[in-house]
Amino acid sequence: MLRIREAIEKDIITGKLAPGTKLDEEALAARYGASRTPVREAFQQLASQGHIALRPHMGAFVATLSVTELVEMFEAMAYLEAACAALASRRHTDADRTRLAAAHGACVKAAKRKDPDAFYAANARFHECIYAASHNEYLAAETLRLRNRLEAYRRESTFHPGLMALTINEHVKILQAILDMDEAAAASRMRGHLDTLRDDAVSMARAVVRATGRRAA
Repeated sequence: MLRIREAIEKDIITGKLAPGTKLDEEALAARYGASRTPVREAFQQLASQGHIALRPHMGAFVATLSVTELVEMFEAMAYLEAACAALASRRHTDADRTRLAAAHGACVKAAKRKDPDAFYAANARFHECIYAASHNEYLAAETLRLRNRLEAYRRESTFHPGLMALTINEHVKILQAILDMDEAAAASRMRGHLDTLRDDAVSMARAVVRATGRRAA
């Protein structure tokens, strides 16, 4: 069951299963060579984590966030990531600096190639390096957990025109503040960066709401 849950969760996080997608219990059981019971158990766990919604007489669907939910979660995410950036500015090591520079360099290369998939992966790595550089394992884990809830929306933003270039510019400012050990600037710039992502994700959420017929809150 753990293998099935992790596989479905990965497909949701990476966008292979988009918000609003109906999950076919029988097809998933066949795909993973299992009975329907462990698939149902995986659905229950994923529902408890907020990744899917179980609707009576309708089945399981990849969770679709309302506009209100999305705004509130991005607001929380902005403060969590800002806290990571602030701590990283005070606590980063030489190894952290090397990893951050490498992750940023990968973002730049992907943007120059106009490769959104590679940029998405490099961007995720850049943010995760900041979480790690905070040297607060609890904060890093909670930030990553919320990030995973929002990942489908963050990923979709990568494909919007001009966002890769804008992201690179914002990353440069965040990285410089961290390397300068400027705690206030690192936190402020990270919050601003998440505000940009929030605005783009909200536009996407409105489109999903219209497509699925779900009322925006």
